Order: sequence, then structure tokens, then C-alpha cells
Amino acid sequence: MIKEHGNLDNQSMLSELNERLYEYTKEIDDTFLSVKMSGEKGDFFSQVKPFADEVKEVVDHWKVEAASWIKRNRPKNLHTSQIESAAEQLEMISVQAFFPETSRTRFINYLQSVRYVLTVLRENINKYET
Repeated sequence: MIKEHGNLDNQSMLSELNERLYEYTKEIDDTFLSVKMSGEKGDFFSQVKPFADEVKEVVDHWKVEAASWIKRNRPKNLHTSQIESAAEQLEMISVQAFFPETSRTRFINYLQSVRYVLTVLRENINKYET
């Protein structure tokens, strides 16, 4: 769940959301590896849906904050289309991680792509901090 942070500015909020999403990528990767090894699907209603909904809530908030930050700061190496793609890919892999039939190559490509965008955003936030 997203907590309201009354006195956090947009940049602090975005940084916190960004780090939370990076932590989710670790959890998603761990889940994927565990499911691949066991060959057992995650239970949709007790595992997959609650986790995917939790990730989506943070992703939706992050997309808004990131787009706003990008419009204000105009970093040269990051665009809102990359934020949209990363958000979509993160939502997909948060579900796909629970299914052993998920393509390993596609999963890893999406995961790396998401992590790249999160890392570039983190670096830009740190660069633009005042």
C-alpha cells in the first residue's frame, strides 16, 4: 500500500517510489526463479493477484510522479515513453513470475529493461537534487 507523505516533495516521493519498484524487481526475480525450479504455479487468488495489485498500485503512482518530474527537469537520457514502457513491463512480469511456462528469455529481457529505466531515473534524480 502507498502511504501518504504529507511533507515529501515530488522528488523525494519519486525517489521512494522508484526504490520500492526496484525492490519489487528483486522479489519478482526471486519468485520467477523459485517457480521455474519447482515447476509449480503460484495460486492466482492468494499469491498472484494480491502481489500484482500491490505492484500496480505503486506503478500507477510512480508513473504520474515520474512523468511530472521528467516534464519539469527534462533529462536528456530519459523520456516519458520509457516510463510508460517500464510500467507496462513491470506489471506484466509481476504476474508472469508466478508461472513456470513463462519464457525465461523474454522475462529476463523485460526485467533488465525495467531495471535500466529505474536505474537511469535514480541517477537523474540524484543529479538534479538541490
